[in-house]
Amino acid sequence: MYSETAGTRKTLGDVDVIYHDGIYHLFHLVLPNHDFIAHAVSDNCFSWRRVENALFIGDPGSWDDSMLWTMHVTPNPHRKGSWRMFYTGLSRRDHGAKQRLGMAESDDLYCWKKVPVAWEDRRSELPYELPLRPPQPPFEQDMQSCFPLSPDREHYESEIDEGRNWVSWRDPFYYREGDRGWLLAAGRVNHGPIVRRGCVAVMEETKPNQFEQRPPLHHPGLYDDIEVPNLFKINGDYYLVGSMREDAKIRYWHTEKIGKPWRSYADNVLLASGNYAGRITNDERGVLLWSFFTPGGADRQTENLMPPPKRIARLTNGQLEVRTFEGFDSLVDEELEVDKLTPIKSVDCQSDRTKHDGSFEMNCESGFQCFVMEEDLSCFRLRAKMQMLNDGKCGIAFRLNRENHDGYYLSLDLFKGVGQLRAWGSGPDGAGEETMQFRTLQAGYWEREKRGEAEIQLIAYGSYIEVSVGNRVLLSLADQTFHFGAVGFNLESGRLRVCDLRVERFLPPLQSDEHLANG
Repeated sequence: MYSETAGTRKTLGDVDVIYHDGIYHLFHLVLPNHDFIAHAVSDNCFSWRRVENALFIGDPGSWDDSMLWTMHVTPNPHRKGSWRMFYTGLSRRDHGAKQRLGMAESDDLYCWKKVPVAWEDRRSELPYELPLRPPQPPFEQDMQSCFPLSPDREHYESEIDEGRNWVSWRDPFYYREGDRGWLLAAGRVNHGPIVRRGCVAVMEETKPNQFEQRPPLHHPGLYDDIEVPNLFKINGDYYLVGSMREDAKIRYWHTEKIGKPWRSYADNVLLASGNYAGRITNDERGVLLWSFFTPGGADRQTENLMPPPKRIARLTNGQLEVRTFEGFDSLVDEELEVDKLTPIKSVDCQSDRTKHDGSFEMNCESGFQCFVMEEDLSCFRLRAKMQMLNDGKCGIAFRLNRENHDGYYLSLDLFKGVGQLRAWGSGPDGAGEETMQFRTLQAGYWEREKRGEAEIQLIAYGSYIEVSVGNRVLLSLADQTFHFGAVGFNLESGRLRVCDLRVERFLPPLQSDEHLANG
């Protein structure tokens, strides 16, 4: 997990990652001040090193002198070997009520310089009481600039009195295909119910670094905003990804051709609630999905973390599936031999390992029981096929205290396709009702292929926890309640068969001097 320095009031905000020459470059906001865009690098997506900050707020009087918001870094199609960063800026002059888009350039991804703004825009942004400086060379180049970009009233809300007393025009994303390029943004149409105007705005690049606004790329007519839009293409089909504040989820839409309607599937959620501001990256293996995660609620201004990325796959029916990042294979220290699973408490139950196929069969006729491995674990990957032999309850328990059974409990309904992860423990003695600590961390649903059985993968790596059913990532979150303990399968009035059980120990997360790779 990547985060800001532990023990400070700062936290990570929206992220953007670009892959170049074997290195992943992470650019991210730093909350709550929003006064600079940070930059970190990694060669494996797990351990990150902070380098020079990329961009800072502008000098007083400039259009971006209050805050910097979400950015997108992309190769410059007009100058080989250089890069462009499109970013969101807010000004003090209008109290941050109007969002605008700017651009910066770099030759190496490390040193960035903002492009000049049009002279007319510089003048309008300055406080009235300041003397106006004469234009400085090259004034002709400044006059050709279209930055900062503001919404056009023909298609979008452009004034603070049109909707919610502030103007949405943020989270740029540049998409290029052939010799044409488009800049996407989180905007709002200028008609309809106030809280249903969120759209993906679009501007076409008509000349190098010159953008003209077009009608919205997509307006679902449902959301207040479509934050952090992304557009990409797989196997000839187009996919549009956005994040919604209403339920803090990352969703997507699909079309075969730009200009045709964007379709939404019955399940168009890419990551469970708590993961937000999804951004995509292309590397040599395909498309990666990044986000930040907020532990413990809807307040996305504190304690944010960036989990490892997920790999996006396109299914034969056109739908997307989010899968485990293959980089976890590099973390395996050893595969553990699991010869038996032992009841964690002495009640009338049994666990047998069948001789013909090496599977385990567990039975707990009444009450609750965990069948655990002999070795306690912290960081690991567990993979198994689980099959219920009756209509009882089952799940996976991990990082369990063997004495009081405090730990994580993953409840799995293999009949309905429901997974719920809980942190279940004990508070201090004498705390009354507070002695029992019970928190539901995240829940997800899947479409069953066979009733009562599923292939499950559980990853625990530092504070990161990931659960997959089949190939699809179901749960993705961070929690630091429990760190080490027993691992096994739990039953309540159930009979369970576990086949193809594999358990691998991971090397623990590295801890940098700045705690930036904090697990």
